[in-house]
Amino acid sequence: MESNGIGRDDAVAQLAALQADRDALADRAMQPWWYDALLGGCVFVLLGAQALDHPVATVAGVLLGCAGLGWLVSTYQRLTGTWVNGFRAGRTRKAIAVWLVVYVLVVVPAFVLHLGYDQHWAMAVAGAVLGVSIALVSRWWSGIYIAELRGER
Repeated sequence: MESNGIGRDDAVAQLAALQADRDALADRAMQPWWYDALLGGCVFVLLGAQALDHPVATVAGVLLGCAGLGWLVSTYQRLTGTWVNGFRAGRTRKAIAVWLVVYVLVVVPAFVLHLGYDQHWAMAVAGAVLGVSIALVSRWWSGIYIAELRGER
């Protein structure tokens, strides 16, 4: 029952090698815990700087937050040798959808309070809530992605 010159034993061995490669990639792709914590910190800085209600603080917060995000991307790429778009198709889309809903539900009222009612503290609270939520969603997203890499359902 050989087709294309590959016997059953060879096919089984090749499938086992492929699964081992998938497992190795999954092990390498999982970011360390501090990645999620720093991601949350960057989101907090990006939004929390708005609470100071000063143009220099806002610009500094945006620059610092973006620099931190850029550093996280380059560090992940250096550690794993890969990069995956967070908005990729697949089961991870559920985690991204949850994050976007939480983001809108937190940011819109915070900006209304901040800009409409001079309640600047709202942006610091929004930054803290969204920082914690992105750290949790990032860990959840990664778990889904790692399971996909391993071929798990």
